[in-house]
Amino acid sequence: MALFGSGKIDKKSKTIRKVRPTVVRTQNVAKEIFTLAKSYEIKPELLDFNILDIQTYTRIKTEKEEGEWEEVTIEALRELDVENGYLNPDFHIKQTYEIEIFSKRADEDDLFKNFQAAVGANATKCKVYLSIAAGSSVDYAPRFEDDFLDLINKKKIRAGILVHVFDEMLSDVVSKMYARVRVAEHLDFKQKETYLIAEGFEPTPTTNDALILHFENKKDVDENEKVDYASRGFIKSVVKDELLIEYIKPQSGKPGRNCRGEYIKPAEAVVKHEPTFKVDSTIRVVEDETSIKYYANDNGYIAFENETYTVKKEIDVGEVSFKTTGSIQGRVDSDVEMSVKEADAVKDAVGTGMTVEVTKITIEGNVGSGAKVIAKKANVKGQTHKTAVIKAEDLEINVHKGKAYGKNIRITRLEHGEIEGDTIKVGQALGGIIRGREIDIDICASHVKAFATKRIEIQKLQGSENTFTIDPLLQKDAKETLDENEQKIEKLQRKQKELQKELKKQRILLKEATPAFIEIKKRLLHYKKNGVKMPASFVKKYKQFQSMQENVKNLQTEVSQNEDTLELLTSKKSSVQEHIFDARVINRGKWIGYNEIKFKLVDPPMELVYKPMEGSHEQVFGLVELDEGEYAIRPVSE
Repeated sequence: MALFGSGKIDKKSKTIRKVRPTVVRTQNVAKEIFTLAKSYEIKPELLDFNILDIQTYTRIKTEKEEGEWEEVTIEALRELDVENGYLNPDFHIKQTYEIEIFSKRADEDDLFKNFQAAVGANATKCKVYLSIAAGSSVDYAPRFEDDFLDLINKKKIRAGILVHVFDEMLSDVVSKMYARVRVAEHLDFKQKETYLIAEGFEPTPTTNDALILHFENKKDVDENEKVDYASRGFIKSVVKDELLIEYIKPQSGKPGRNCRGEYIKPAEAVVKHEPTFKVDSTIRVVEDETSIKYYANDNGYIAFENETYTVKKEIDVGEVSFKTTGSIQGRVDSDVEMSVKEADAVKDAVGTGMTVEVTKITIEGNVGSGAKVIAKKANVKGQTHKTAVIKAEDLEINVHKGKAYGKNIRITRLEHGEIEGDTIKVGQALGGIIRGREIDIDICASHVKAFATKRIEIQKLQGSENTFTIDPLLQKDAKETLDENEQKIEKLQRKQKELQKELKKQRILLKEATPAFIEIKKRLLHYKKNGVKMPASFVKKYKQFQSMQENVKNLQTEVSQNEDTLELLTSKKSSVQEHIFDARVINRGKWIGYNEIKFKLVDPPMELVYKPMEGSHEQVFGLVELDEGEYAIRPVSE
């Protein structure tokens, strides 16, 4: 309600006259300014106000009784009990402001004419901040502290924020800003600055109940990742002590009160996910005040049968295909054992494009095109397609046409497929590529390429166009180690040449300077003996010579250390092929057709080839050194 003040708008000239100072008492300052501005047909931004008085009132209002508003002091509010006061839903607080509204004026004496600041709050209005915009500036004046506090309070009132309530930290903010301005005299804000100027009681959010199936959400999927429709999650592998399921119990929130004085009531918790399932002894339950957690007691995969969750280890399926199970991507360390029963020779037990990953798998039939099987132990009793991939530490395949990777691999018949492992046994090889540490072939037909680091043994040779190669760098890590070693050697050799060149240069300089040094040393001893002060130039030259001696000594040490490192690296290079002279290529039968035996040396880098004569009964071949740096493949003892 306006107490006094007046103003007019000249409708003929459309000239806005200044609003005469108008005093009002109100609980909503922003509304009063807007109403006054509207009556003068001007923008509210053209009006300002002074705070004349602030009165704070509280009351207790219940459903039965409506208490009277009572004025309280700021000191009394700050001593108010939190639980029975601010967090009491029946407690109410308000402020009434007596203000003087007037037209803004272009006052050159305004301290804050270049100071852009705003008061804002978080979503609950429990935290209020003062933000000073980058590019703002302010000058020092003796009244700065009072004017700055008044500026903040006016902005708080416009925003509906209580003044002198919840703002104990404000005086500290004002004092520190005053100190900065007083020291600097002119303060520029190059970056935005934000200060907490009021803090009420933030409510604790209510927690609705929730059921989290952790075993369903183990894989983080990139939003740009292509969806694999073949992966249907037929089994969910788990490991011992893994958290499978978690029920979050509903938790009532705690009330709060914001900086506008408003009571914030917590929402009622929603309960709609209470567990209705059961678990058996393979899953243990841990319950506390906030949750119920279900953990796996052992490795396996989780199954849901008869409203009960359980962890199993064995699974039998007729086939793995897009129509039935989809890809089965468990974990190799989950202890899941799987049996695929489809044994029809014209069907695929593991269908086109399927992926199966378990600990142990037995496949009665065939593995189709583009399929992939990964396990610790695998047995394929049918045949693999030429584009199929099988990976297992212990691997057995009946007829192999695809790619196989493992440690101990046994193939009944290899038909132009690829094998890479450690110890490899092949019953009959009808073409293909074999890479391993030791390779045993019972019957070798034609077009077989075998690469080993230690031994290749054939029981019976029935064909030709075969190549048997001993290669120390067959293993990927051995080749990478050698390449890295070579780079280090080359780098060290270049450095060694530079060091030796510099050492030679420093030795010559030292030798040339030695006679002069001996003379200087004699003179210094003479001066010292007779108690005469030594000339500074002599002392300087003496120290320079000592520095040259130290430099030569350090260079000699570094050259020696580099030589030791080079020797070590060179020995490592030699050790890569140190067992090549123990490696053997063995044919227990006679040689027929055209075949080759190869040995690859690392140092010196060379490849030696030997072509056994057809009909020859020489069985065991190895690498021998005929002379220093001269090698040959020869029949040797086993």
